[in-house]
Amino acid sequence: MKTLYVDGNTALHRLSPRVKLAGLMLASILLFLTRSPLALGTALALAIYLYAMLPLGFKVSLHRLRPVLWTIAVVALFSFLVQSAEEATVALLRLSVLMLLAASVTATTTVSAFIEVATEAARPLERMGLVNAADIGLAIGLVIRFVPDITGHYQSVRDAHLARGIKLRPLTVVVPLIILTLKSADEVAGAIDARGIRNQKA
Repeated sequence: MKTLYVDGNTALHRLSPRVKLAGLMLASILLFLTRSPLALGTALALAIYLYAMLPLGFKVSLHRLRPVLWTIAVVALFSFLVQSAEEATVALLRLSVLMLLAASVTATTTVSAFIEVATEAARPLERMGLVNAADIGLAIGLVIRFVPDITGHYQSVRDAHLARGIKLRPLTVVVPLIILTLKSADEVAGAIDARGIRNQKA
């Protein structure tokens, strides 16, 4: 499976995963507490700077963000159609900042670190008998690992369409994409069960 993590020695790489995730959570809260375009614009500039620090290069950086950029573009267009320009601008800035911050954290934090932090965060709930902390950490780790895989499956389906001269349509893309994703999920589940991971006690 592919991973979103990028090897490097930037300040974000050296920062503790707990600090990065806590900072991301705090930044998300603060972004939705302010409506100032100036403050949000400043936050966007800082987020761009953080993401630009990653050892990816412009082309790869843009490629990694492209799926989310399309989503933000659709949301922004809809916002400008149904809301005032100020409201739509605020929403666009918030989403853009969150996207860049989340991408920066994900690119500088290994999946194992995500799993460890999520498992520790779920310990209080486990002591209350509500969840299994190890399962929560594993689930979050798998979600993060599957993001680049799903993107890769989409690109494979798209290339197959183009090679056969078939026009891209939602139904002809979504169905094989779901099948490929479920197949990958089944393979991962089989590997997990073979190692007895889900039977281990945290």
